[in-house]
Amino acid sequence: MSVSMRLKRFGTKKRPYYRVVIMDSHRAISGKVIDEIGLYHPVEAEDKQIEIDADKAVDWIAKGAVPSTTVKGLLNRKGISLAPSKAQ
Repeated sequence: MSVSMRLKRFGTKKRPYYRVVIMDSHRAISGKVIDEIGLYHPVEAEDKQIEIDADKAVDWIAKGAVPSTTVKGLLNRKGISLAPSKAQ
């Protein structure tokens, strides 16, 4: 099973917010998720815009989850390393 880290859209018209989720890459975007690791509010104020659990994100990357382009940018903005740790 190939696992990806991507955004799942919620909210209303012109007021979106997204959840950063871990899911099977072959499922539909609105499908069942494996884990939810954060939120992204593109309309909110700068300080409340991105909330990501760094420990979960690093753990899933170490397990082989591949972040989408947008999620990779969000992780970089939060300062979360994309390189898997070699401590395993």
